[in-house]
Amino acid sequence: MSNKKILIVDDDPDVRRGMHVRLTANHYDTFFAADALSGMAEALRHVPDLIVLDLGLPARDGFVVMERLKTIPSLAAIPIIVVSALDVRENQERAIKAGARAFLRKPVDSVELLAVIRQALEQPAQAEQPAVHDLG
Repeated sequence: MSNKKILIVDDDPDVRRGMHVRLTANHYDTFFAADALSGMAEALRHVPDLIVLDLGLPARDGFVVMERLKTIPSLAAIPIIVVSALDVRENQERAIKAGARAFLRKPVDSVELLAVIRQALEQPAQAEQPAVHDLG
């Protein structure tokens, strides 16, 4: 069985590094993007099994990424987990409505992230039940 591929789109190199360490230790293959445009390019190139997406990205925000992913048939069904330090009340509902499987507040707890990733990867797209996680 091959490892699941996870794209991490976050402009903070420390967040990317921390997620990489935790996810590779749990047998996920990770690759990265630091902004919305490179996130889309990496998604097209690798066609990940799941995307961990920050909302507060340079140039364009994570909502733009989610919107554009839906327009590309090969990427439209990829589960997305939003991680954000932005105002939870303002963005949580919007992220779920935009198609996110879960919303995690930064700083993200590694155990919680792994549980949400496992759940999103096991859950068929048609049976989506968005998860909302506020660790703050």
